[in-house]
This record gives sequence, C-alpha cells and structure tokens, in this order.
Amino acid sequence: MAKPYSEDLRERLIAAVESFFSSLKTERVARKTYRTRDEAKADVFDYIERFYNPKRRHSTIGYLSPMEFEMTAGLA
Repeated sequence: MAKPYSEDLRERLIAAVESFFSSLKTERVARKTYRTRDEAKADVFDYIERFYNPKRRHSTIGYLSPMEFEMTAGLA
C-alpha cells in the first residue's frame, strides 16, 4: 500500500530538519560555550545566514547551496 502524499512529505521534512540540527551541532555549537542565550542566538543566526544558506551544499537539492538553488529555480 502506498503512503499518502502528506505522510511522505512529512518524513522528508523531518529528515531535513534532523539533518540541519545535526550539521548545526557538529559544525558550530559543539565547540563553543556561550555565556548568554543572546550570544548563542546570535551565533546560530550567523551560522544560518552567513554559512548554511549561502555556502553549504545540500545533497537534496543537487549539491547546491540554498541560495544557488533559489537563483537557478528562479525563486530569488
């Protein structure tokens, strides 16, 4: 029996979120100690905006960065 479309999409979204948090932990926060919550929030924001979205390649979108993918797909 085939899975409903929404269930398949849900599983893919969960996998993408788990992958993001795994990358965040191993590439950024595991090596750091933050003195305040605001310092941690700023560092995570910096990771997403200055590395994860513009530079980091993702296998699910053809090993492009999210910004490259949006430009080639005409979404940016």
